Amino acid sequence: MGPARPVMTRRTVVALPFAALLRGARLAIRKAVEFDMLPSTIPVLDRFTLARDCGFEAIECPTTPDAAQAEEMLAAARKARLPIHSVMNQAHWDDPLSSPDPAVVEKSLEGLRTSLRNAKLWGAETVLLVPAVVTAEVSYAQAWERSQRAIRGMIPMARELQVIIAIEEVWNKFLQSPLEFARYIDEFESPFVRAYFDVGNVAINGYPQDWIRTLGRRIVKLHIKDFRFRNRVAEFVPLLEGDIDWRAVHGALLEIGYQGTATVELRGGDAAYLKEVSRRFDRILDGA
Repeated sequence: MGPARPVMTRRTVVALPFAALLRGARLAIRKAVEFDMLPSTIPVLDRFTLARDCGFEAIECPTTPDAAQAEEMLAAARKARLPIHSVMNQAHWDDPLSSPDPAVVEKSLEGLRTSLRNAKLWGAETVLLVPAVVTAEVSYAQAWERSQRAIRGMIPMARELQVIIAIEEVWNKFLQSPLEFARYIDEFESPFVRAYFDVGNVAINGYPQDWIRTLGRRIVKLHIKDFRFRNRVAEFVPLLEGDIDWRAVHGALLEIGYQGTATVELRGGDAAYLKEVSRRFDRILDGA
């Protein structure tokens, strides 16, 4: 006769592995979409309304220098009840802050000023900024020093407008590890410079979950996209069809307590396509 089995009652406490507890938790993240993913053939208000009807809760809009167009975006956001949560800065690739030419840097800074004013008008919390571009002519050290100097000069404006400058890592040969990214942010010693972390951009040379844990509370916003690397060819693919371990990403975001907004950044499409993107986004947030 074998040993007696324990009797399970309603008071019995069963210890589950921490990972198992995390797996079933929905991330407290607001789903957003890029404005440029919406059909350009329909009016601005209809684009906002379509995004809301497809299940998105916020939108990220590009820098809009024209005052009338900026007001139109604000009116559309209010009427569609879809807030603009962030501004995608437009003047940082062709005119980077890391340029040795003062005229190029000033053009980039003027674009950032416009983005910050857009954010204030729209009620957005952040402006996404690509800080520098390393080239054959611009060294890593120069990109670091020049971009930090320029951004430090913008902190007073960001503080006055109460808008965060959110630094993004991209394929610009700069900030290529989570340790560097964290150090770069920390050296500003300002709550108005934080990280805009793109899950897909780092997948070519690292693991998003590692970056998330390293950056931790520095992360103020997220970009969501999937990535595949096959036979030395890198490509962005539909959500859940790439190499990113979304369960690991889900667990890392829970661990750091991220509860902000995440914006999907993929190719554009029609209503059916956007609804499918939204559905897959939900699966990621659910830890499926």
